[in-house]
Amino acid sequence: MLTEARRHWQTLSGSERNAFRFHHISTDEVYGSLGEAGLFTEDTRYDPRSPYSASKAGSDHLVSAWGHTYRLPVLITNCSNNYGPFHFPEKLIPLMIVKALAGETLPVYGRGEQVRDWLYVEDHVRALQAVFERGAPGRTYNVGGNNEMRNIDVVSAVCAELDASRPRDDGRSYAAQIGFVTDRPGHDARYAIDATRIRDELGWTPRETFASGIVKTVRWYLDHADWWRAIVAERGADQRRGLAG
Repeated sequence: MLTEARRHWQTLSGSERNAFRFHHISTDEVYGSLGEAGLFTEDTRYDPRSPYSASKAGSDHLVSAWGHTYRLPVLITNCSNNYGPFHFPEKLIPLMIVKALAGETLPVYGRGEQVRDWLYVEDHVRALQAVFERGAPGRTYNVGGNNEMRNIDVVSAVCAELDASRPRDDGRSYAAQIGFVTDRPGHDARYAIDATRIRDELGWTPRETFASGIVKTVRWYLDHADWWRAIVAERGADQRRGLAG
């Protein structure tokens, strides 16, 4: 993609060339794992801990290298955990919704103590647009939701909203379905984003709190069951995309 983008960019002139951007969308996982304190900034040393995050880190470096070597006008954004409509059912929040409605156990890794910063997808889209349209070429921007949550608290919030919007027939809370399972290998303890740069330079801040975003998300899944049921019927809720035959 970088090779073809550079080739295309070199055919442009004038305002088209000046407006061209190669925007690479990455993840906060490239920075590794935080302790109880601290935030990831754009200057945080890369320290990927899993094959997935290592591959993302590698792609970040390739994009940066094309910018430095060929002066290709690149932009990189590193975002925190997204959630919201159309999230594939393998992911934590939609998986909990789907399994809760099916009356199945809600599997939580370890004791659910891992902390993530949750970013509502529409806030992320606004950030991407701001960076693409107004970001300085060669610049990296961290995008976070200012919503640090333990996984167990995320699952509990999903259960609480389901209790309010679609109560169980037996009157019990969906939280009764929570079950703890063996933690996954190399599970990073905490991610948290410092989004000061994108706020100060581009005027972007998230509009949704986790409390408002989770209500919108749960209700979207309740209202669009045909969408996710078709996916679950074909692949199963636990099947990671790209692994199915």
